[in-house]
Amino acid sequence: MTTMAKQTTVRLPDELADEVDAVARAKGTSVNQLIIDSLTAEIDRVRDDKDFLTTLKRLVDRDQEILDRLAQ
Repeated sequence: MTTMAKQTTVRLPDELADEVDAVARAKGTSVNQLIIDSLTAEIDRVRDDKDFLTTLKRLVDRDQEILDRLAQ
């Protein structure tokens, strides 16, 4: 079982919120669990996206350069 450690507020457009409620009800799950499942699926998807990983590496490298400069 996953330990829930962080609570986040998300503002959804009314139409999307209605759709999320309907999908969660139809799946027999909570809106919270639907959001967790959706975010997990997106993270799994981007892990296999070479363009995303290239961009992520560039951002991490840039952040490391900034941290190195600040540490001097």
